[in-house]
Amino acid sequence: MSESTDPQLSITMRSDWLVGYLRADQIRTDALVQLVTHWGDEDAREEIIAALDQLADVVASPRQEGALDAAVEAVEDAAAMDTARIPLDKRTALRLLGELNILARRLTRFGAKQRAPIPTQQNRRAS
Repeated sequence: MSESTDPQLSITMRSDWLVGYLRADQIRTDALVQLVTHWGDEDAREEIIAALDQLADVVASPRQEGALDAAVEAVEDAAAMDTARIPLDKRTALRLLGELNILARRLTRFGAKQRAPIPTQQNRRAS
């Protein structure tokens, strides 16, 4: 798959064309910044550390259903983290759509008779 013009927010494919990847570096950056934003407040820091310790315990032990999600949510709550999302303008959305279409075509290259057409900019205009 060709390289994206913005690798930090892109859709790429593994070299064997069996798996695609969505890369969204800004979400990781925002998460870390939000995590440490309240770090200066001693009470908040203790709550965040306790939630991180709980998360570490869950990750290190056999998982009970929903335990990981609950532990992650506890960290997010303690750090007052926002929803993990990235705003997309028209240009970025169209670029990602093009990258996703390439990925979808390659992932579905076998069994073409059974797949639905992949929406493209051209066939959306015809509708």
